[in-house]
Amino acid sequence: MKTVINLSADDVLRLRTDLLTWYDRHARHLPWRRLPGDESIVDPYRVWLSEVMLQQTTVPHAAPYYEAFLKRWPTVHNLATAEDGEVMAAWAGLGYYSRARNLLKGARVIVDQYAGAFPDDEADLLKIPSFGPYTAAAVAAFAFDKPTNVVDGNIERIMSRIYAVDEPVPGSKPVLKAYAAQWVRADRASDWPQALMDLASSVCRPKSPKCPECPLSEGCRAHHLNHPENYPVRLSKTPKPHRYGVVFLIVSDEGFIVERRPDKGLLGGMLGLPHLDWRDEAWTDAESGNQLLIFSEAEFIGRYDHVFTHFRLTQDVWLQHLTATQMGDFLRRHNQYQCLSFSDKKTLPTVFSKALKFIPSLV
Repeated sequence: MKTVINLSADDVLRLRTDLLTWYDRHARHLPWRRLPGDESIVDPYRVWLSEVMLQQTTVPHAAPYYEAFLKRWPTVHNLATAEDGEVMAAWAGLGYYSRARNLLKGARVIVDQYAGAFPDDEADLLKIPSFGPYTAAAVAAFAFDKPTNVVDGNIERIMSRIYAVDEPVPGSKPVLKAYAAQWVRADRASDWPQALMDLASSVCRPKSPKCPECPLSEGCRAHHLNHPENYPVRLSKTPKPHRYGVVFLIVSDEGFIVERRPDKGLLGGMLGLPHLDWRDEAWTDAESGNQLLIFSEAEFIGRYDHVFTHFRLTQDVWLQHLTATQMGDFLRRHNQYQCLSFSDKKTLPTVFSKALKFIPSLV
């Protein structure tokens, strides 16, 4: 096999062709994707929905949500007229809930300002809520076959290895994007970034890359240096701050108490369990118990951890069983709360649904 260290334009074109040939044989079957050779029309709404869901989320985790969303809101017009609370509830469990709020805003802009027709230009897409540089480039490429420079973390990894970029991320991101741009062509514009993503998923993996199977290996500096796993170079991670909270499970035979969180902020607009503030020091049992003085039988039943993007949370779980009469009285005196049936427990974000697992009969 020929060894290529300094890639010429001809080298890039040849290796690009090799990868697309590999992609024709190995393309993943994904519900939002058109396979190589399929010339059917692509629905930009489906592409957009999938790309928003896949941000910070794995394909296996996002796929069921994608199918459920399309079944409930099959078009951008359907989504634009949806109730905010319904969309947020359907998003529960996907995390990064600002994505759902921006998705809804974006759908309404597309319907109100573009009559439901997605613009096919990357610059115009950037004007719509939820469309950042990556999403705009992805929708333009995947839905409209435009030769845009689609660059996500997977493609950054491939470029960092091909060119053995020594500068750590995130500082190297502009350089990696510039390298990726050198491979963009009008020919098979839609297939090209998807081929890179599939290569990153199955071959050029973060750990244990399968270099002998890679159609780009002859032009990959990291491979020839025998250190592909050293790229991309990353700075040492600083430990996440550790915060502490207390969550209250107030249950009866009919369901359990929840509250609607403020629209802005973490988990904005979502339903959540009543809880104490997340702070830097642990709550004492006395502090926690004082919040439920009206219920003398409230008891501590467990503790769990949850990791957010910017901090790690440890939550204590307190349980209080109520009769139907007590539940009705509680709701009359505290109108900021509502009773959620056990059958609807999946509408809770994961940080709260973890508390329910301490009561096996509720899971």
